[in-house]
Amino acid sequence: MIRVTDAEYLGDLRVRLEFSDGASGIADLRGRLSGPTFRPLNEPEFFRQFELSDHTIHWPNGADFAPEHLWDLVAQTDPTNNIVQRSGG
Repeated sequence: MIRVTDAEYLGDLRVRLEFSDGASGIADLRGRLSGPTFRPLNEPEFFRQFELSDHTIHWPNGADFAPEHLWDLVAQTDPTNNIVQRSGG
């Protein structure tokens, strides 16, 4: 199981993430935060309140993302990532 091992807020709803498989990169969540649970994250002051749990990042209102989703998002959106294609994911 992949885990988020470190997270740093970069501004503009972007987070630099490191994963348990050694991969890292930037997750850009702009335009991806809709619905009642995720809409509050569009406010930068609320977004930056995320915390690293034992496997992913989460916010005070209970919002979180599966670490596999964040890994895929980094792989798709950050051209500087060091993502290597996961097998069996």
